[in-house]
Amino acid sequence: MREIPKALYPFAGKFLSLGGVRMHYLDEGAGEPVVMLHGNPSWSFYYRDLVLALRDRYRCIVPDHIGCGMSDKPGDDVYTYTLESRVNDLETLLDSLGLRTGITLVVHDWGGIIGMAYATRHPERIKRLVILNTSAFHLPKTKMFPWPLWIVRNTPLGAFLVRGFNAFSGIAARVCCKRHPLTRELRRAYTAPYDSWANRIATLRFVQDIPLRPGDASYDIVSKVEQNAGQFAKVPMLIFWGLRDFVFDRHFLRLWEERFPKADIHRFDDCGHYVLEDAREDILPRVRDFLERT
Repeated sequence: MREIPKALYPFAGKFLSLGGVRMHYLDEGAGEPVVMLHGNPSWSFYYRDLVLALRDRYRCIVPDHIGCGMSDKPGDDVYTYTLESRVNDLETLLDSLGLRTGITLVVHDWGGIIGMAYATRHPERIKRLVILNTSAFHLPKTKMFPWPLWIVRNTPLGAFLVRGFNAFSGIAARVCCKRHPLTRELRRAYTAPYDSWANRIATLRFVQDIPLRPGDASYDIVSKVEQNAGQFAKVPMLIFWGLRDFVFDRHFLRLWEERFPKADIHRFDDCGHYVLEDAREDILPRVRDFLERT
């Protein structure tokens, strides 16, 4: 992995052993826990500015999922790259830190279903939810599965492009920001963990684990989350949505709106999937205010 400039990522991470596989995570600040969960193909780097904005009053916990960021990137013979493993990893991490109450979850992309699956296991632990272009539901009936993801998920060509040329992470770094396209330095930081065939395993396995029909490995977990998510209707929820996201678009946002009519929703017409990058100046103070007033 290429070195990340300290000016961009000024943190001293920690590691937790999960059956001999190391999970890297940030543990910054003190106070109420704010747990931030990234998606694919990003890593804890996505939350760097939010950590800096909150760590003076809150304890910010930001794991790198196994295979991502600075966590180990084992082969399939060592680690099972499925949603169930991700939720178990999160549970083990938070239990090891003694975090069993008053948790604010901040979730993006795959972090949404991972975090909401954890939340439905332990609803009593969740105090607030901050949602960033993500899902806790199956693919909406009104939306077609995006063809680029279909190619990666289902074809040898897609797998080869992702693992051989870092296509998924590299393209995401170029197209997921619209208002503020990532600089070359930031693109290099986002793609740094995925610098070899072996180190790109998670970026491929995440896509291959997208459940589309009964029988897919993670289908039942998503179904359970979808069925039980309504219990959080009275939990304070703040939603930020980049409307130029070609995956988590208006169809997914509509599901959040229908299930959580009391949520405080902020839509950004000119922002993409990496909404926290695109709308940083709007989001950071609003998250801080949300935490303080709830």
